[in-house]
Amino acid sequence: MNDPASPAETLRGTLAELLDGLPPSQAAAAVERLIATYRGDTPTHAPILRDRADATAYAAYRMPATFEAVRSALAAFAAAVPGWTPGSHADVGGGTGAATWAVAATWPGERDVTVLDWAEPALALGREIAQASPALRGARWQRARIGAALTLEGADLVTVSYVLNELSEADRTRLVDAAAAAAQSVVIVEAGTPAGYARVIEARDRLVGAGFRIAAPCPHSAACPIAPGTDWCHFSARVSRSSLHRRVKSGSLAYEDEKFAYVAATRLPVTTAPARVVRRPQIRKGQVLLDLCEADGHLSRTTVTKRHGDLYKEARDADWGDAWPPEAL
Repeated sequence: MNDPASPAETLRGTLAELLDGLPPSQAAAAVERLIATYRGDTPTHAPILRDRADATAYAAYRMPATFEAVRSALAAFAAAVPGWTPGSHADVGGGTGAATWAVAATWPGERDVTVLDWAEPALALGREIAQASPALRGARWQRARIGAALTLEGADLVTVSYVLNELSEADRTRLVDAAAAAAQSVVIVEAGTPAGYARVIEARDRLVGAGFRIAAPCPHSAACPIAPGTDWCHFSARVSRSSLHRRVKSGSLAYEDEKFAYVAATRLPVTTAPARVVRRPQIRKGQVLLDLCEADGHLSRTTVTKRHGDLYKEARDADWGDAWPPEAL
C-alpha cells in the first residue's frame, strides 16, 4: 500500500489543480497587485482579496510560503512542549487556511478548527482546498472583521500569520490581547523584515505581560537583547516554487527562501533551548561560527572547530533557527 501524501504534497497538488482553471495572465496580474499589499505596512480597511481570482492567485502564490514559515515556527514550538497536542485551533485572519495545514503537518489527526477572516472569497476557497485533507474537512470557516470588534472563543492554540501588518496599532493590540485571553498557546508569524520583527516584538511583550512563557524562538522570556534599530531577528524557510512563482518573478530556480519573524508563547510548561542559532551559520575551513541567542537573555558568538569532534559535525549541519547544542532538546 502506498503511503499517504504529506500535507505539504497534498497542498501543492491541490493548488496546482486550482490554477488549471485560472487564465495565466489573470493570475499573474492578481499576484503582482497582491505582492505589494501583503508585503506592505499600510493598514487596510477593506478585504484585500476581492473575488475568486484574487483568492486563487493569493493561494497559489502565498499559501506555500505561509505554510512553510508557520510550519517552521510550529516545529520549534512543538520541540519546546513535547508530548502536547492541541485539541482545538483558531486561525485568526487565516484567509485560505495555510496555518491550518501547518498545524495538521505538525500534529497529525483531527481537531476542532476554526478559520476567521473578513474576505469571503478567501474563506470559500480555503473551505474548498481543505476538502483534500481529512484532518481539515470539518473545519469551520467564519467571516469576521479582524480588529477591535473581534471575539475569540477559547482554543488550545491560536495562530496569527501575516495579519498584523494589515492592522492599525490599536487593532494589533486588541487582537493580541484577545488571543492571549482565549488561548492556551499563541503563535504569531510576520514577514522577516525590520517592520515585521517590530510587530512580533510588540506582540511578544504583550503576551509576556499577560503571563505567557516564550517557547520559541527565544530561549528565554526576558526582553529581546537586540537594540532597537540595530538589527532584527528573523529566520528562513525553503519553499518549492510553482510555475506561477517562476513566471511572476522571472526566476529559474525551483525554490525560494521565505524570510519570517515569529513568536510562540504558551501557558504550558516549556523546555526551551539553551540557545538558538539566530543567523545563518558561517562555515569556514576547519570551523563553524554560530551566532546565538542565549538562555540568559544575551547574544553571543561561538566558534566550533574540528577539535570539538562530534560537536563540530553537528555545527556543520546546524541550520538557521536550530536549537543549540542539538542534543539539548
